[in-house]
This record gives sequence, structure tokens and C-alpha cells, in this order.
Amino acid sequence: MTRIDSAKCAALLKENDNFLILAHANPDGDTLGSAFALHRILSVCGKKSAVRCADEIHGKYSYLFDDIDNGDIEFDKIIAVDVADKSLLGDSFAALYGDRVFLCIDHHMSNREYSEYLLLEDRAATAEIIYRLAGELGVETSGKIADCIYTGIATDTGCFMFSNTTPGTHRIAAEMIEKGADYALINRAMFETKTLSYLRLEQMAVSSIELKFGGKCAVMTITQDMFRESGSNESECDGIAALPRKIEGVAIGITVRERKDGSYKVSLRTVEPYDAAEICAELGGGGHNRAAGCEFYCPLSEAKAVLLDAVKAALV
Repeated sequence: MTRIDSAKCAALLKENDNFLILAHANPDGDTLGSAFALHRILSVCGKKSAVRCADEIHGKYSYLFDDIDNGDIEFDKIIAVDVADKSLLGDSFAALYGDRVFLCIDHHMSNREYSEYLLLEDRAATAEIIYRLAGELGVETSGKIADCIYTGIATDTGCFMFSNTTPGTHRIAAEMIEKGADYALINRAMFETKTLSYLRLEQMAVSSIELKFGGKCAVMTITQDMFRESGSNESECDGIAALPRKIEGVAIGITVRERKDGSYKVSLRTVEPYDAAEICAELGGGGHNRAAGCEFYCPLSEAKAVLLDAVKAALV
């Protein structure tokens, strides 16, 4: 693995022609916005590319790609965007592509360095890195590219409310608006529009919340039964993990989500001074200081017990 800067990354992209761009499983606005922004930037540069994701892309993101041909291509190089670990590509894609990733572009400082080349910067969103990469390639980030970059930034900052938001983040977002990003439509789609099935799921999930350690920790559980009863699915709940931390007095919010294979995906959200990435690293996961995750392949009761032991140690 070789770490590179944006100038070297631009050079690598110029030297090659056909790319497969991979988003992570359970895709969110940053991995999709970054992937389709890169797709559009490469197209301006005369390169061919296609974006793929192991999981279904929710319809609310369709404006990112509804005007492009994202069909199959013969590719020479694989690029992963916003993917800190090849396992996050999803089981099928990790097996098929995980050991063949030429370039990873990412903002997770816990990146497992699985690619041949790694462009890693501590930014609010991978979309910020894509914005700077466009500059290195001499591509103007206007129109649909602006939509994609704004989407990545807005979603990974919680509409600019999370602590990862910087003055530079605001400046890039403002520039995207100046260059035509339909921020009103994007903000409405990302933050103000929910399906009825999602609201049913949220009601069930909130009812499952347990408070621990004198109310400093909240644990929310989402089961496959809840998905079936609500009519919802994983593609609708990229923002649901933030709910437990919103409770007054909660410093560490945990969402435990059952997957179809019986394993559990865990999302941690914290407030200062508690480090979500540090807690998850002890459990084989990683992420950011205020948002991180890990996985368990054991019964739910065992997973919760291990999680709570780790949280208890962090709270001491």
C-alpha cells in the first residue's frame, strides 16, 4: 500500500482509462455522492467508469445518477470511495473485488490500508476530497457534480450540525451552491422526507431503547422482525443510528441492527470527550471520533454484553 496526495491521485487517474467505482454496502449520501461525482469528473476527462454497490440504492438518491449511463463496462482499475475496510463493500463485493482495489479515496482515519494506493485525508466527508481532486484534474465542479459533492458533505455532517463540520466545509458547500447545486431539493430529500414504512420502523426502534449507566448510554435495537412488520428495509435507515444520542443526558448512543444473515451491525455515536472510534477499535471496528461502528457474529445478548463492557470502561 502506498499513501498518495491528491496530485499523485490525479496523475494515476490520467494514466488509466476504464474504472469500476465501488461504494460501500448500506450506501449513504457520502459514498454515493463521492462515487457519482468521481464518475462525472472522469467522464469530463474522457475516461470511462461505472459505479457499483452491493446493496440497493434508495430511490431518494436517484437525482445523483438519473441522467447518466451507468451500464456495465470493461474496467482496468477498481476505485473504492468512502470505504475504510474492504469488508464494508459487502460480502459479495468484498469476495469479488476486495483484494483488487487499485485506489481508495477515503476520509476515515481508521482506514485498513487494503488498496494499492490510498488517498486519505481527515475531512468532514470523502466528498471534500473529491472536490479537491477535481481541482487537480482541472474539472469545474458545477451542475450535477455540485449536486453530488453537496450531497456527500451535507449528509456526512448531518446538515452541518456534526462536530466534524469545519469552516472549509462550509466554504465548499457555499461554492457548490454558487455553482448550481440544488441544495433545497437535496436538503428536503435527505433530511425532511421519510417514507411511512420508515416512520413505522422508527417507532418500533425508539420503543426498544434501553438506558444504561445512569442514562449516559442509550441502546436501540432493530431486528429483522421490525423490518418485516414495518415494511421498511436497510436502504431507508442510514440516519436512524443518530436517534439514541439525541436523548438528553446521553453521551454514548448505540444502535444494534440485525442483518439478514443473523449477524449484527453496531453504530456508535458519542459526544465529547468520548471517542466512538476508540471504543469500536477495541471491538474490531473503527470510524470517526463521534461516529464509528463494528460487527458481531454472536447472539444478541452476548453482543450487547460485550458492547456495554466496552462502554462502561470508556465512561470510567
